[in-house]
Amino acid sequence: MVRPHTIVTPNTWEFLSEPMIAPTGFREYDARWKFPEEINLPGMTALGMGIGTQMWEKGLKPEIAVGNDYRDYSLAIKQALILGLVQAGISVRDIGPALSPMAYFSQFHLDVPAVAMVTASHNPNGWTGVKMGFERPLTHGPEDMARLRDIVLEGKGQTRPGGNWETVTGVREAYIDDLVGDFRLSRPLKLVCATGNGTAGAFAPEILRRIGAEVVPLHITPDYTFPNYNPNPEAMEMLHDMAAAVKESGADLALGFDGDGDRCGVVDDEGEEIFADKMGVIMARDLAKIYPDAQFVADVKSTGLYKTDPVLQEHGAKTDYWKTGHSHMKRRVKELGALAGFEKSGHYFLAEPVGRGYDCGMRVAVEVAKLMDRNPEKSLSDLRRDLGRTWSTPTMSPFCPDTEKYDVLARIVEKLEARAAEGGSLGGQAITGIVTVNGARVELENGGWGLVRASSNTPNLVVVCESPESEAQMRAIFEDLDAIIQTEPSMGEYDQKI
Repeated sequence: MVRPHTIVTPNTWEFLSEPMIAPTGFREYDARWKFPEEINLPGMTALGMGIGTQMWEKGLKPEIAVGNDYRDYSLAIKQALILGLVQAGISVRDIGPALSPMAYFSQFHLDVPAVAMVTASHNPNGWTGVKMGFERPLTHGPEDMARLRDIVLEGKGQTRPGGNWETVTGVREAYIDDLVGDFRLSRPLKLVCATGNGTAGAFAPEILRRIGAEVVPLHITPDYTFPNYNPNPEAMEMLHDMAAAVKESGADLALGFDGDGDRCGVVDDEGEEIFADKMGVIMARDLAKIYPDAQFVADVKSTGLYKTDPVLQEHGAKTDYWKTGHSHMKRRVKELGALAGFEKSGHYFLAEPVGRGYDCGMRVAVEVAKLMDRNPEKSLSDLRRDLGRTWSTPTMSPFCPDTEKYDVLARIVEKLEARAAEGGSLGGQAITGIVTVNGARVELENGGWGLVRASSNTPNLVVVCESPESEAQMRAIFEDLDAIIQTEPSMGEYDQKI
């Protein structure tokens, strides 16, 4: 039986031998803990045994690819995880230091059914976690995560004979070759490559140079102390740094990658940060011309332009708004047979024939370069201005305890639904409907909207607002929505505001 982290604590005798795992680390579609406060190495071994036991439950071939990101403690954590997998009778293919999408790629390259990637993604140092999946290109969703949690916390992991551990070389090179293919730019393209000293620094510059781009490096040397900022291309600190580098170098655009390389942020030639939902519309426009009647998926944090854009309408494109979260989006893209999915946080899900359906920041970088190559007469700022104008907030994350956030959200949704029933408004615009597939997306009469949902990965709510009319109205929508949010006494400070 796994002991609660309130009983087994760091710097105790039990901490060196007994599994300690905080239950809150099992989230909707991956697992994350503070290390070693919320999980210890025996706890990671118990998690590995749980994953292996779950593989046997599902009747999978007992083989799994395992990788780790570039942090000073990730190798030890991966080794502890692998120990549990081997004890569960699983054959482990250790691909070494990797990006999450490289780990996903290895499932195809090595022809194994399962993957487990040790990464804290863009979280600060002190965090660790695992992204796992059994059905390529998918990763665990809420049901699989709940079952894994029960196996681990209830001590139901089973030992079996036959497990082994093999180090596999050459996956990184195969992954890069797969991304580059035979594509070479036909127009000069100068790209700022920003990796925030994260794992992507060992991949992105080489990929961009191999397709023929001139690379302007920005913090590309992997350094697990993250001396500049956490590698997170959704954070304004990193985006502003990318914008400054574009202006200083005269680059055509900047591409920024998060800590495990599954997300990509974009800044255009004028230093304008293009949030991933808007960049997704630009990409969808381009793809819709090549693949008429294409189906797309966008998460509920994304711009309303997917529904209203005339170019998408002209080429018969359809867009489905779905739950935020890389696992939810991957599943929806596969379920609908969509060409691509776009999530405002920077996850892009490019499916066949463009990609394999999983989120890969490196694939996005290559496809953005191809987009620019297909539009040689235009700059990225031209393509941005071709879109209908909207004003959007960044993705903002007010603190809310993990143990309370879903109850808090439920009460906020009730208050919003009551306001709608009374004919109320946000930002001076009447509420016309509320989409509750993932929190509450409050739709307004002029096409504006405001969203509040619970973060699946951190102790926060998530707030996003958009107006098709003005920045002032966007701010007014946010202020009215925030006034309702702040009626909850357990709400804390925002990580950033507009």
